[in-house]
Amino acid sequence: MFPPVTDLSALRILISNDDGINAPGIKVLERIARTISKDVWVVAPEQEQSAAGHSLTIRRPLRVRRVSRRRFAVDGTPTDAVLLGVNLVMKGKKPDLVLSGVNRGSNLGEDVTYSGTVAAAMEATILGVPAIALSQFITHPHPVKWGTAEHWAPEIIRRVLAVGWGRNVLMNVNFPDVVASHVTGIEVTRQGKRKLGDEIVERKDPRGESYVWIGAQRAEERSTPGTDIEAVCRGAISVTPLCFDLTDRDGMRALSLAFT
Repeated sequence: MFPPVTDLSALRILISNDDGINAPGIKVLERIARTISKDVWVVAPEQEQSAAGHSLTIRRPLRVRRVSRRRFAVDGTPTDAVLLGVNLVMKGKKPDLVLSGVNRGSNLGEDVTYSGTVAAAMEATILGVPAIALSQFITHPHPVKWGTAEHWAPEIIRRVLAVGWGRNVLMNVNFPDVVASHVTGIEVTRQGKRKLGDEIVERKDPRGESYVWIGAQRAEERSTPGTDIEAVCRGAISVTPLCFDLTDRDGMRALSLAFT
């Protein structure tokens, strides 16, 4: 178990994301982190890495660029950024907490398997550091309501840290597309059903060659009570503990009978 933490002021916090070092959401998260502790570091991808998943760069060298004091950019994936943040940039004194985000767009249901935001938190967890992924739901063409995440995130971070959680678990937090004062509550939810990429757009380039876009359309279950999707679509903040032990234990028992 990651032990409960009640005095957050002494925490060393590492921030990362998948939208890149210059993304608005990471600046929001820096402000959030500084309401908790003064010891805040940023190690994030140089460029946007949305939907990079938990990918690690192993076929080329990586460059780490110092942007400013305690802010670094990595020309790789969110996983690369957290790995280098923990084991290189902060190797003298490793972080006590990793915060990933705030992502521009939600990470709900099956999104979490593609998400670089969640992957950054996953890498931290694998490295033995408790981690929280934070995402702000958006509805086009409405502007992103960063103020909702900024208002509510400090309280949520404090509450989950006061509880503690398992060492193979990360926290996935999604903020609804409503202003901060219209949030209906904070709910602990399970992962819902949501599949990205069902919309395939085929087009021709100027030379007449075909190309394909994987569209943003999602098939999702918005009405299933208790899920992250239903809660966020109803105006609540969802907090979902994600375990990356993917073993199907019921399936193990059935398979064991086949091999006895």
